[in-house]
Amino acid sequence: MSIFKQAKFFWTSIVLAVIFSVIVQFLIVGGTLNQFYVNTLFFMGINIILAVSLHLIIGITGQFSIGHAGFLAVGAYASAIMTMKLSLPFPVALITGGLAAAVAGLIIGIPTLRLRGDYLAIATLGFGEIVRIVFLNIDYVGGASGMTVSHLTTWPWLIGCVVFTIIVIANFTNSTHGRACISIRENEIAADAMGINTTYYKVAAFALGAFFAGIAGALFAHNFYIIQPTNFGFLKSFDILIFVVLGGLGSMSGAVIATVLLTIISTYLQNYPEVRMVIYSLVLIVMMLYRPQGLMGTKEITSFFTSSKSAKGGVQHGSKNTVA
Repeated sequence: MSIFKQAKFFWTSIVLAVIFSVIVQFLIVGGTLNQFYVNTLFFMGINIILAVSLHLIIGITGQFSIGHAGFLAVGAYASAIMTMKLSLPFPVALITGGLAAAVAGLIIGIPTLRLRGDYLAIATLGFGEIVRIVFLNIDYVGGASGMTVSHLTTWPWLIGCVVFTIIVIANFTNSTHGRACISIRENEIAADAMGINTTYYKVAAFALGAFFAGIAGALFAHNFYIIQPTNFGFLKSFDILIFVVLGGLGSMSGAVIATVLLTIISTYLQNYPEVRMVIYSLVLIVMMLYRPQGLMGTKEITSFFTSSKSAKGGVQHGSKNTVA
């Protein structure tokens, strides 16, 4: 895709996102959407941020992390402390949640990202459980009973954070830094031999993904009124991982589509948790059998527009040659 076409698609997407957000805001303010659908939209937006941030770590850099709920918890509690304990405004809490999670990403990333594969997965899983147990035993944030948080997450804040997350990670992926991360995913030994500082880029991707997970944590904490350590168990990390794997490792569009579909299914089946897990399991089994690369594979949604246009161009060119 040429630079002009990329810019055109980018600005078209931004305009459509603004129109969609304005329409939804009017529906919420006017009371047309009931609270069930509003909560579904909010939960969907938070999950999209989590899925896109984990996509950067797993899909782009190829680092198998299953402790993403730990960064979600750090962002949630750090932002809640800012608003409920220190009486700071919500934007400050939002940024603080992201920065706290990024610092946690650096702390866990620097010593562990020299590991690979299953070893890294076990280390990140241990990190997530450590974070949960720590908050479980701190009375300052409510311990096991949880911490009450004011409802400050609004639709403009949510959709703004979703769009900002997608733009930043998409631009990072298309930059030279993103290409370096992709080379690490494809062959870390070859990337290291070509002079790429693999540890630096893995830590950078890990910290950036953790930052946006912290943003999602801040939005989560100020939307559901109360946060408890049980909200951030390892099953939450697996839920986020399923979004990325089902959408296609390496495809941000696939992660977003899978998140929307699974969030809708999960929301409508929340009164039947056993059925929800059965459906999750069946979907994953069918996907692994018939489409192991996920819904989108490594392609983005833009590739379908370019391929269709190029195909039309090829047909027209061929018809001209035939007439000639």
